Amino acid sequence: MNLSLRRISVAASCMLVATQLWAAEPNRPECIAPASPGGGFDLTCKLAQSALVNEKLLSKPMRVTYMPGGVGAVAYNAVVAQRPADAGTLVAWSSGSLLNLAQGKFGRFDENAVRWLAAVGTSYGAIAVKADSPYKSLDDLVKALKTDPSKVVIGSGGTVGSQDWMQTALIAKAAGINPRDLRYVALEGGGEIATALLGGHIQVGSTDISDSMPHILSGDMRLLAVFSEQRLDEPEMKNIPTAKEQGYDIVWPVVRGFYLGPKVTDEEYNWWKASFDKLLASEDFAKLRDQRELFPFAMTGPELDTYVKKQVAEYKTLAKEFGLIQ
Repeated sequence: MNLSLRRISVAASCMLVATQLWAAEPNRPECIAPASPGGGFDLTCKLAQSALVNEKLLSKPMRVTYMPGGVGAVAYNAVVAQRPADAGTLVAWSSGSLLNLAQGKFGRFDENAVRWLAAVGTSYGAIAVKADSPYKSLDDLVKALKTDPSKVVIGSGGTVGSQDWMQTALIAKAAGINPRDLRYVALEGGGEIATALLGGHIQVGSTDISDSMPHILSGDMRLLAVFSEQRLDEPEMKNIPTAKEQGYDIVWPVVRGFYLGPKVTDEEYNWWKASFDKLLASEDFAKLRDQRELFPFAMTGPELDTYVKKQVAEYKTLAKEFGLIQ
């Protein structure tokens, strides 16, 4: 092959690769937040929305839509059953989603029903109260619960068995209280928990630190504890005590990420995976993540799939311990 023909061949190959990459970009990118606006799922979608455009990984903005119901169950079922091959649709998930899957709360579909794409950050569970609450520490709350658990209304994302429920159930267990005696109000997510707490409809919110920080910074709320191994380094978080330092050995990370429908092609899936691999290595993305009070947790593709399956298995063990499943 002479030089001219070789140049033409190389140019044609480059054009073919570029065309394939461009063709793989979804026409109508969408991120479904499986809850009402304002909570962790919303935060997760908007993080990706900003970052993918900033990094020029999407040529058009990704819209965020909301599909509340069952703390993720409605969206999971809708994507698997009705939009399984829609490569443009990302759905936000969290550790709470995996906990619900472990208990069979997503109906006939289990953790093998979708294509797990990326984990982009983690938060930590937290116990929130209004700024003027009489509870100043976890011990104050535990004393009130021991005296009469029916007089302390706790709002959590999801019903009995949700990760927010698990957080207070673990506190109850450590304090010798039957978690079934606690009084819960089931809410759809962090946004509704904050609204109910600030409106005086609940006295305690079992939530996570990312959802809470805007209200902490505004002075409307306080956190009795964060469920991290040690105090968090962020300037606005360093004064928030952990549950462990108050004598309650509870750690609860809240990992956040995205999945795709089960029939999305390998080419389409790999386009998204490559995009998130690039995104997660970006310093600009790290800044956007930090602005949303999330901490580093980067995982994609097969590695993430393995992690998800392992977590679901561990959550099943925990659910059995609390009598939530057989």
